[in-house]
This record gives sequence, C-alpha cells and structure tokens, in this order.
Amino acid sequence: MQQIFGQKCRTLRKVKGIKQETIADQLGVSVQAVSKWECGVSHN
Repeated sequence: MQQIFGQKCRTLRKVKGIKQETIADQLGVSVQAVSKWECGVSHN
C-alpha cells in the first residue's frame, strides 16, 4: 500500500510540475519525508 501511494504521489507531482519542497510546505512536513514516501522508505 505504501509503495502505491508513493508512486501515485510522485507521478502526480511530476505531471503537475510541483517540487517536493512545495508539497512539504503545504503539508507541514520535511522534504525528506516526501522523498521517503515517494521512495517507499518511510516507516510507521
């Protein structure tokens, strides 16, 4: 499930031309967190 979310997140972000920094700012998380989600590395 985590990998599917990350793949969709990355695909949609790239299609829209949005940077990880923008997503991180809007969600109030770090850029590293967004990167980990997209790579499927984040831990619960």
